[in-house]
Amino acid sequence: MARKQSYSHSELLDLTKRLVLERGYDGFNLKLLSEHLPGARSTIYQYYANKDEIIAACMKRSIGAILEKASALDETDSMRALQELLDIYLEEFQLHQLLADAYKIKTTASEAARRDIEYVESAHEFLKVQLTRLFQKAQQEKHLREDIPLPVHVGMFFNLINTPNMMNVPVPEWSRMLFQIWMGGAKQ
Repeated sequence: MARKQSYSHSELLDLTKRLVLERGYDGFNLKLLSEHLPGARSTIYQYYANKDEIIAACMKRSIGAILEKASALDETDSMRALQELLDIYLEEFQLHQLLADAYKIKTTASEAARRDIEYVESAHEFLKVQLTRLFQKAQQEKHLREDIPLPVHVGMFFNLINTPNMMNVPVPEWSRMLFQIWMGGAKQ
């Protein structure tokens, strides 16, 4: 008798994300995934045909969560929007690590993987344009130093996201602390 499926599509993508972050694209395979799931490996194939499809879907879901929240931001107040964007990015702080191997996905072998990677690329472009627009607006409004080139501001912003939260501070509080240090420096 076959084992009954006992996991959801969401749980499948959660586990895929965890394993890809732990092992990377090259260390991940469907056998490894099935070893961590209750039920038969064949159940995975009800959702995805191969490794590339499931990893691409996982990437799409992660960046999609960010895109949905970032798209809804009120950009009227550039600094508030940047603070809220930092909150959003910190919630999915492992996104860049997850997307690092997107170029390895074989999109020619799978239409589903191709569509998901196209979505990831377009979402990434939207987020890049949004961030640049907010930084330009903040500079024009004199909230950010104009003598520092925009790419430096953006680079520092992304370094905030990569700052290890060694104290396991809740994300909203962690985001506020990082934003304050970025805006005001470390000294009072």
